[in-house]
Amino acid sequence: MYYLLKDDIRTVGRWHLSHPVDEHGEKVNPWQFTRSQWFESQETIHFPVKPDGLALEFTLDAFLTPVVHGRVVHLFERMGIQEVQFISIQVEGHSESYFILNTLRVIRCIDDARCEEVQYWKPEDGEPEKVGEYRLVAGLRIDPAMVEGARIFRPWGWPLALLLSEELKQALEAEHITGTRFVEV
Repeated sequence: MYYLLKDDIRTVGRWHLSHPVDEHGEKVNPWQFTRSQWFESQETIHFPVKPDGLALEFTLDAFLTPVVHGRVVHLFERMGIQEVQFISIQVEGHSESYFILNTLRVIRCIDDARCEEVQYWKPEDGEPEKVGEYRLVAGLRIDPAMVEGARIFRPWGWPLALLLSEELKQALEAEHITGTRFVEV
């Protein structure tokens, strides 16, 4: 079984991370963290918190960038999960270690027939670089036979989704990582 990892927005009194910025306060392109490519930077990325509140160990920023606490990094290291990059960041007003979870693996696995609805980008949509990719995926379902035992990945054509194996889901739950919500796909 595989699961969509979501931010549990129902957590009462929780924090919300805003648009990431660089050391000079300039906005950082948040979409680069959904491309599943290695990220190189000499500058520290900062996340403003608005509103501040209960810090979570897993959260998505305003642009769906996954941010995790150092406990998640240690869990992944113990499990030997290597298909990710952890990018050290600074969360405004919080001294603990936080990281962007940059997932490096993409798998073509969406099962169109089992999803509630899928739409593809077409030439007439005016986005030539997206033609053939998913424009909409509602009720995401995947073909587990296509994922080759992967533990964390993004589905090809729908980079906003972060998918996990049941093994990784259970490990996050056993560690009581806060802020997570799982939806079977």
